[in-house]
Amino acid sequence: MTYKYSLLLLASMVLTACERSATPAPDLAAEAQRIANESLIVDTHIDVPYRLSEAPADVSQATDGGDFDYPRARAGGLDAAFMSIYTPAALEAEGKSHEEAEQLIDLVENIASTSGGKFAIATSPADVRRNFEQGVMSLPMGMENGSPLEGDLANLGHFHERGIRYITLAHSLSNHISDSSFDENRQWNGLSEFGAEVVREMNRLGIMVDVSHVSDEAFWQVLDISAVPVIASHSSARHFTPDWERNMSDEMIAALAAKGGVIMINFGSAFITEEARVYSLGRWPAALAFVAEHGELSREEAEKQFADAWEAEHGPMPYASLDDVLDHFDHVVALVGVDHVGVGSDYDGVGDSLPTGLKDVSAYPNLVEGLLRRGYSETDIRKILGENLLRTWQTVEDYAATTSTST
Repeated sequence: MTYKYSLLLLASMVLTACERSATPAPDLAAEAQRIANESLIVDTHIDVPYRLSEAPADVSQATDGGDFDYPRARAGGLDAAFMSIYTPAALEAEGKSHEEAEQLIDLVENIASTSGGKFAIATSPADVRRNFEQGVMSLPMGMENGSPLEGDLANLGHFHERGIRYITLAHSLSNHISDSSFDENRQWNGLSEFGAEVVREMNRLGIMVDVSHVSDEAFWQVLDISAVPVIASHSSARHFTPDWERNMSDEMIAALAAKGGVIMINFGSAFITEEARVYSLGRWPAALAFVAEHGELSREEAEKQFADAWEAEHGPMPYASLDDVLDHFDHVVALVGVDHVGVGSDYDGVGDSLPTGLKDVSAYPNLVEGLLRRGYSETDIRKILGENLLRTWQTVEDYAATTSTST
């Protein structure tokens, strides 16, 4: 190689390096915001109705409290927010679950009807897609706790007519349908006989079966009985919180996916890291007791006062990070692929325990940016944000179309 050629080659290498350094690095934050705006984002668990039943507010406008309102949701790119029709477990013994559910459904309908076209009820994937095209935010509904069925299968048809499109079979206590992962009383060793009938009737009507909150035994029985995929509307991976039954084991996630279902990752810090879960073990029951003892306060104010007092005695909550949440998505994808994971934040349902970077519904772009940084393609991110859930929901609807004459 001649001296002259060597100089030319060196000059070429220097020029190429300069050109590379002059090329701006991709703006991942801007790309994440674009994807969030253009994708159909479905969050399967937001506890707005119960929050508003305790502290009324107009969520079509900016609100001082809570994790959800229209301006923040729009900033985050949210398109379909499943409103949780949550009935506290204790109401079953009082015979008040059905009444509570009816009132919360009325509340959601009122949110939509008085929003000036910002919100609309959605009862099908087609509704969600149509609203998305029209720039309207969908409010589908899921019932958290099956207690409002009150032992009558006819109530399933009634609540289907009212717009309920998934039912979490139990909540914090075992009920007449299923044992709960939180309750040491395993009266059915899984599902009751009525609970098995409920799963079959939900299949027939086109209501998704939600296995969040149920005991492991109940989960396996649901999978044996259901003719269609099921969902976990707001659960995370037990791999990161060993021995905590509320999250799903690797074996359960694999079985859920094999049936075509989706696990929707819960953002609550206690669902995400063992450190936060251990911190919360005593905090949760103490918080519930404090709220119950201070009926003169709104739920939000009581929770804030409790949190301040608890932190003063026990130290601050060890919040999970955005990266900790992303680890759950990565774990599920490594186990079963990208087609079986989605978003079930539990906004307005986990108090002040939300991770850094995911504090309210404006933060979905942060999640998207994190997924981009970890190498996820836009196609896969769109699946996670909503398409996986919509596929499963459509499968449930398609099956029901062959078995039910309900509208």
